[in-house]
Amino acid sequence: MAYHQPVMLQESVDALAIKPAGIYVDVTFGGGGHSALIASKLTTGKLFGFDQDPDAEKEAEKLASPVFTFVKANFRYLKKYLRLYGAKQADGILADLGVSSYQFDTSERGFSTRFDGPLDMRMDKEADKTAKDILMTYAEEDLHKLFGIYGEVKNARTLARTVVLKRASQELETIGQFKEVIASCLPKGKENKYLAQVFQALRMEVNDELKALEEMLLQTAEVLKPGGRLVVISYHSLEDRLVKNFIRQGKFFGEVEKDLYGNEIKPFASVYRKPLTPSALELQENNRSRSAKLRVAEKL
Repeated sequence: MAYHQPVMLQESVDALAIKPAGIYVDVTFGGGGHSALIASKLTTGKLFGFDQDPDAEKEAEKLASPVFTFVKANFRYLKKYLRLYGAKQADGILADLGVSSYQFDTSERGFSTRFDGPLDMRMDKEADKTAKDILMTYAEEDLHKLFGIYGEVKNARTLARTVVLKRASQELETIGQFKEVIASCLPKGKENKYLAQVFQALRMEVNDELKALEEMLLQTAEVLKPGGRLVVISYHSLEDRLVKNFIRQGKFFGEVEKDLYGNEIKPFASVYRKPLTPSALELQENNRSRSAKLRVAEKL
């Protein structure tokens, strides 16, 4: 099994406008597809690949390139680790925010609705909180918010109440048990889409994904050199909105700030007016690319 088929590989690496002697960061190493292509374009440059998943760390061993350094850490610690490795500034940063195919296809990781496995969903296997912990301990109101905001689930209140009622009499240990417990909430004919939304919500909470993304994006403004490129591939509206707002306004909510002369104060300018999306051929070959949006910004 291939670890991961990278999405928009050529487009994203082209968007970095790589200089052979530059410093680049792939903050979501995964199966290393993007990193391998970046490394192949460097001569005296350096590439740092971040990932908190020990399975990704194993994949990184295959990328035996003198220009490459693997960093086992969440990308929210971008600045700290680059400093540690003596690379204060970078020429380009790439983030592919999806879950890797390998994580989805490994049943014991608990990311996919297709298999029965433990309710886990941790990208960092050493982290404390699992999907089971959330389902068994969160208050009904918190579950309601979680399913409604992160999962954009229509009947989030009913779903939360169902979980709370059922968990009083049984432990929710496995994906199979969880699916059984919430079967009455699933809309007819749209079961798979609904489950995907619920699992997305749980995964985002387990891994604190949106907060980590905000922290990482804010650091890119400090880490990138003027003219450096930020390239981000996102897969759902919540992530994409954060990325879009940050590139356009320099912040996640509210209007862009201006100086006394009415000039916008923001760290980035969009390279493309609209996000790039996968080609028809890629959509045909890789179903998982269907919701991908690629945004590119240049440091001012």
